[in-house]
Amino acid sequence: MNADVLINLQNIYKIYKTGETEVHALDGVTLEISRGEFVAIVGASGSGKTTCMNIIGCLDVPTSGNYHLAGEDVLAMNDNAKAKLRNKMLGFIFQQYNLIPKLNLCENVELAMLYAGMSAGERHKRSLQLLENVGLADKANNVPNQLSGGQQQRVAIARALAGEPAVILADEPTGALDSQTGREVLDILRQLNHEGRTVVLITHDNSIARQAQRIVRLEDGKIIYDGSADGEAAIVSAVQ
Repeated sequence: MNADVLINLQNIYKIYKTGETEVHALDGVTLEISRGEFVAIVGASGSGKTTCMNIIGCLDVPTSGNYHLAGEDVLAMNDNAKAKLRNKMLGFIFQQYNLIPKLNLCENVELAMLYAGMSAGERHKRSLQLLENVGLADKANNVPNQLSGGQQQRVAIARALAGEPAVILADEPTGALDSQTGREVLDILRQLNHEGRTVVLITHDNSIARQAQRIVRLEDGKIIYDGSADGEAAIVSAVQ
């Protein structure tokens, strides 16, 4: 395996059974993503892109196939080992932010560091620094519902960075935002990529996907395009 390959999916199937019907959410997906890439995984609703993200993120397991993350055989791990790898390697950004309403911003970011063995003082100091990095240090004591959607997403980005992950997985991170705020969030993702982090962006929006360097397009659980973001075949023809 190439040492630069960080995410390595080989012949991945994810099959759901409903009665006698089988649904192939992923149908033989092989995908390699190298360190430092900015990749958009795109497709219409039901294409398999969220299933693909869940497997990359160690949140789900495939029916068959092989998955290595940073050279580690993920599918050979027990749940505790996968959780440790996930906390060490991956940072997640979701469309609906997933912040804890009763906690202030600093506490929300600190949550991501609870399993890292940091002292309370270290966690607090790092969370304030991360909030400063996304322009929200002055709101550290606010709770999420006192912020705009764009500000909440920036908190989510700060939380995703708490464990200094090698990979940022962003699932429709601009889906709940207006276009201007969405562009600001994408600017942050591009900056993180420029700093050396691998960014995997899940989206159904062609204009968002075009911000990546590479587009992987899924349809009916299969990869039908994998190449430059400028390629015509990268476009999702029917957004649902």
